[in-house]
Amino acid sequence: QLQLAESGGGSVQTGGSLRLSCVVSGYTYSKHCMGWFRQAPGKEREGVAEIDSDGAITYADSVKGRFTISKGNAGNTLYLQMNNLKPEDTAMYYCATDHKYCENFADFRYWGQGTQVTVSS
Repeated sequence: QLQLAESGGGSVQTGGSLRLSCVVSGYTYSKHCMGWFRQAPGKEREGVAEIDSDGAITYADSVKGRFTISKGNAGNTLYLQMNNLKPEDTAMYYCATDHKYCENFADFRYWGQGTQVTVSS
C-alpha cells in the first residue's frame, strides 16, 4: 500500500512563492504517474500538474508559466514549485499517484492528506 505525505504549504502574499513536496512510501512501479491537485472551498477538485515515469508533463492552463512540477532523483518525491501566486491559487493541495501513464489528470487511486496554501491580496 502506497502512502503519500505532502508538506510545504503555508500563507503568502500575492506574487509570493511556495514549494510543495510529496514523499511516496511503499512499492512504486516503474510505470507511474504522479500529480498535484487542488480543491478550494465550494469548488470541485482540479488537476494542477502531472508527470509520468517517461517525463511527460501536463499543466492546467491556469498555472502554466507559474508552477513547475518535478521529481526527486530517487523518484519517490514529487515537488511543485509555485511562483507568482495569486489569491485564486488558495486551496488544499493534494498529491496523487498510480501505476499507469498519465491520462489528463484521470484515475488516481493513491492520495495524500493535503497541505493548505493560502494566498492573500
